[in-house]
Amino acid sequence: MHDPNFFISAFIYLATAVLMVPIAHRLGLGSVLGYLIGGALIGPFALGWVGGTQGEEAMHFAEFGVVIMLFMIGLELEPSRLWRMRGPIFGLGGAQVVITALAVMGVAMACGLHAKPALATGMILALSSTAIVLQTLQEKALMRTDAGSDSFAVLLFQDISVIPMLAVFPLLAASEAPEEAHGWLQTLPHWAQPMVTLGAVAVIVIAGQFIVPRGFAVLAKTGLRELLTAAALLLIVGVALLMTQVGLSPALGAFVAGVVLAGSHYRHELESNLEPFKGLLLGLFFLAVGASLDFSVIASRPVLITFLVIGLIVLKAVVMLAITVVLKIRGSHRWLLSLALAQGGEFAFALLSMAMQQHILDAENSKLLVAVVALSMAITPLLFVIYEKLIAPRYTAVSTPARAPDEIDEHDAPVIMAGFGRFGNFVGRFMMSQGIKVTVLESDTDHVDMLRNFGFKVFYGDATRLDLLHAAGIAQARMLIITLADKAKVAQLVTEVREKFPNVRILARARDYDHRYEFIGLGLKSEDVVHEQMHSALELGQKALCVLGKPKEQIKEAMQRWKNYDEETFHMIMPVQDDEEAYASIVRERRIQLTQLFEKDRATGRQG
Repeated sequence: MHDPNFFISAFIYLATAVLMVPIAHRLGLGSVLGYLIGGALIGPFALGWVGGTQGEEAMHFAEFGVVIMLFMIGLELEPSRLWRMRGPIFGLGGAQVVITALAVMGVAMACGLHAKPALATGMILALSSTAIVLQTLQEKALMRTDAGSDSFAVLLFQDISVIPMLAVFPLLAASEAPEEAHGWLQTLPHWAQPMVTLGAVAVIVIAGQFIVPRGFAVLAKTGLRELLTAAALLLIVGVALLMTQVGLSPALGAFVAGVVLAGSHYRHELESNLEPFKGLLLGLFFLAVGASLDFSVIASRPVLITFLVIGLIVLKAVVMLAITVVLKIRGSHRWLLSLALAQGGEFAFALLSMAMQQHILDAENSKLLVAVVALSMAITPLLFVIYEKLIAPRYTAVSTPARAPDEIDEHDAPVIMAGFGRFGNFVGRFMMSQGIKVTVLESDTDHVDMLRNFGFKVFYGDATRLDLLHAAGIAQARMLIITLADKAKVAQLVTEVREKFPNVRILARARDYDHRYEFIGLGLKSEDVVHEQMHSALELGQKALCVLGKPKEQIKEAMQRWKNYDEETFHMIMPVQDDEEAYASIVRERRIQLTQLFEKDRATGRQG
């Protein structure tokens, strides 16, 4: 018999997400706060609809969302991208994390905590909310400013720093902490334990470089997308299981696996396949965190918690302001950085969960920190309002974007090409020969492998999928070139891209007149749709005339006249393409004109 309580709990969790997240969006709070508020309402300390006395019913399953998130962060960390952003990432980001952690540690020790739990508290509170900050920056069109770019760099360093934090936490564990499931590792000699751990990491690196891509290539040839999704989840679960067996964090293993696969041409496919799972499981994670928010703790010590929330925000803002002064960051830029990153972050919940499991922090202090982090995140929209209403108007520079709209980061090519087959490879190679960066999406695995061997930036995946295009950088691109043959899929792709990314110019190949008409009906410009056969046919005719000895100037004039004739015919037919009688009438009339044109050409040739 199935346990009906499972379905009841699942229904409550999903219904809460569906109801609360749109309300939070409408109020400008963001999805993370929507999940947290919803979880708090249904949790054991409010309505009591889900969770046991500790509110941890779904936490273990939901933490898989954090593992997937770290895997996907690893996928984004291409070495070339890290090198280009090394200054703001490791300079600004490193200073923020280290100085904030030490400052919080000092305050915690002054309040009576011992060194190890104080250090853990400092690392936990040094992190900011990637989800809330990036979403708010995008909604307020601040992402392309210098402050937005630097905020992203700091958040990226924070995400990376979670990995060493997870590795350090077991060293901070209380001596009385019980052994985990990897207790077998403790039976090995001391010299063998680190070798086993390093060996596990080596296995992940070697498999990611040589075995996993080949496995994905085999699965891709089946054409079954769900197999690739299952394989991606299997990879993450397998890596997480291996890490737990050797005494490391599963999130650490997932991150390493993501970094190893960052250069793979399956990267975008992995991202798009895992994105729904990451979003759903992270949502469940935040619901579970909200359900564990103990209102009795807040009610019993409201003054203390208010003081801690305000103190955390002020401390983090002051630290960032001090760093910006040292680095000579001026104007509204420094204020936006300082206020945007002043809250706690979602990874704090994962670290707090691990701190409790490792007995680094007791349950009372952990609940207190959960409340402080959650409330500081809830205040974030107010911080942005303060910046917009009180600080930004004082600086004229805030009204001018730091970068022109058409400047695209080197990581994101200005041109995305959907398909690199017989037609598309000529276009792509020509563009690349002129120094234009092109990101190619191709669904033929053999073709992808061949192109990668020749140094092309090409990724495996179905280019008609909007999520895959988004992962490839369509939001920042200037142009999308479509060379695919599937008319139905291409029509859907054009419609979705024009709706969601109206600033991206679309160029496409058409198979015939009717196909060109379809594209124009979808909103493309006539000059942006190219007939795939006419130009090659004219070039072949030109070659034939040259062989027959016709003068080059005469051939060039004849070709131009023919192009003009064909374009005129196309535009004459376009208004009546659905009227068979009118269409036939124009075709007959143009046929007569074509005959007259042939006669004129022959006469000109005889005279020549």
